[in-house]
Amino acid sequence: MSIEKEVQVGSRRRSAPTIRASGRLRSWRGVDLVTAAVLAVAFGVVFWAFDTFVYPGISLLTAGFPPVGELALGVWLVPAVVGALVIRRPGAAIFTEMVAANVELFLGNQWGPAVLLSGFLQGVGVEIVFAIFLWRRFGIPVAMLGGAFSAVLEIIGYEWWSYVAGYSWAWKFIYLASGVVSGALIAGLLGWLIVRSLSRTRALNAFPPGQEFHERLLRQSE
Repeated sequence: MSIEKEVQVGSRRRSAPTIRASGRLRSWRGVDLVTAAVLAVAFGVVFWAFDTFVYPGISLLTAGFPPVGELALGVWLVPAVVGALVIRRPGAAIFTEMVAANVELFLGNQWGPAVLLSGFLQGVGVEIVFAIFLWRRFGIPVAMLGGAFSAVLEIIGYEWWSYVAGYSWAWKFIYLASGVVSGALIAGLLGWLIVRSLSRTRALNAFPPGQEFHERLLRQSE
């Protein structure tokens, strides 16, 4: 099924389809599970590398004003947004984020098993936003909103009461604002760009984003 919206192309108007998942929305195909798992494992390795080699430097740079260190949060939210954009089925964000969190835990990190709770909250945040749009909208605004709300759920639901419990409320809200900006830009916008780039490589031909890319090529050749 496709949802049509009009876009201006040159002096002519053409339709740009937004393609939903085929079949029953809650039925996952084998290729969905395998691809989501592969993406999640890759992101889990990225998490480990980021935790080990990059995040310590960020912590050092923001030591003078720690709340802005939460600008790094979006890195850990990317799998949920990418999973939702690629699979386009309920549960995709949670599945991808949780598998990535498990890989991060297996490889080692400074937070231990707590990353599993964070992964769940982050995935749920993205799921809620895509559910609000009935899994029919997959553009940049929805991706950014998903990343932002994922950050809200993670911070208010967990981090405020664990990692930064001693912060003043002013610092907590700066921490929240930093996380929301990061979620929108890094997880939302960058996540959308990652999916678009993967579509260009034809790696997602079996998925709606790959089909949309093929449709765009056909329209451009007309």
